[in-house]
Amino acid sequence: MAGLACARTLSAAGLSVRVLEASDGVGGRVRSDVVDGFRLDRGFQILLTAYPELSRWFDMDDLQLRRFQAGATIWTGTRFTTIGDPLRSPRDLPSTITSSVGSLADKLRLLKLIASVRRGSVSQILRRSDMSTEAKIAQLGFSERFIKQFLQPLFSGIQLDPELEVSSRRFEVIFRMLSVGDSAVPAMGMGSLSELMANQLPAGVVQCNRKVAELDGTSVLLVDGERISSRVVVVATQGPTASDLLKLPDPGSRPVAAIWFDSSSDPLRNKKILLDGAQSGPMKNMAVLSEVAPEYAPAGRSLCVAAVPGPAALMPDLESSVRTQLKQWHPGSSSWETLRVDVIAHGQPLQLPPLDPRRTVRVGAGRYVCGDHRDTASLQGALFSGRRAAAAVLADLQDRSDS
Repeated sequence: MAGLACARTLSAAGLSVRVLEASDGVGGRVRSDVVDGFRLDRGFQILLTAYPELSRWFDMDDLQLRRFQAGATIWTGTRFTTIGDPLRSPRDLPSTITSSVGSLADKLRLLKLIASVRRGSVSQILRRSDMSTEAKIAQLGFSERFIKQFLQPLFSGIQLDPELEVSSRRFEVIFRMLSVGDSAVPAMGMGSLSELMANQLPAGVVQCNRKVAELDGTSVLLVDGERISSRVVVVATQGPTASDLLKLPDPGSRPVAAIWFDSSSDPLRNKKILLDGAQSGPMKNMAVLSEVAPEYAPAGRSLCVAAVPGPAALMPDLESSVRTQLKQWHPGSSSWETLRVDVIAHGQPLQLPPLDPRRTVRVGAGRYVCGDHRDTASLQGALFSGRRAAAAVLADLQDRSDS
């Protein structure tokens, strides 16, 4: 997505651009596949509609967004309970107040946090003092029970961070996005974002199955032996690949796994995110995507996805562990058919504190880099970093022509 944003910006400025894509399609981690009639993203992904870059790059109507209900349904170990957003769904107020998840004081602290992240601009939030998410939550006074049952499973899923060690700046930015916008998926899958971005480029710009082996100045050597030279090279890959190609420090990796189930045999009915508030297994959250977006499943069928963030994603017995956990939540899940297991070694960069949300995109004469590892680890960060890299290219080429 960062590379597509960069390419579109440069192409719109009149430059001749070529996008070399290593795989058989654009989007990197933001892709979707159809498996047995079900639409599966590459890992469980949610689009936060408040991301500022979305409205810059997309006509939001084209995305046909399907929105989750605000709040969360939480498994406490014996039953499900609901934490809602009374500002957007007043009918959830009674269940939120009476929920066994956290005390009334915790819920008042949550409202105070929402008010805090809504104040000022995102740039101002990114200049606040930084610490781990765990330290920030403790500083705000939340009880250990509320953290374990609500905040930890929610943000371990978003930040792929079960230990809550990610920068508090990023935590507060994400919390702002959750509080001012919706959580959604495009009707045709997350991959439709990449396709829409690529379709705005001139024909022939994107070339798939063109894997780069190494860089030499502003020349690239492909694995098939072809060498391509240009005035400028932009490396728009995930962090570890960019590190290898450009000899940059590795930004680290947070793994994640997603297990996709055909749950038609005994479906769940819920349009909220389901969280594991009982620490009952490796799965931290789950969604019934066919309830949120019926287009994700064939007519009359049901699709669930279980998300496992962090090191547990790499467990050899991942699927059996998640199935054992699911049986506690919904005994009928034992009859669900597994459609696919996605294990993604690099789901996001580490982004420990102190977070530098504007890492340089210039890495040498005529060489640039972009991706979510240069900004915040999010779709917003990827798109913005691509635009930043393009702006740097245009400024440097103008300086060359003026000199």
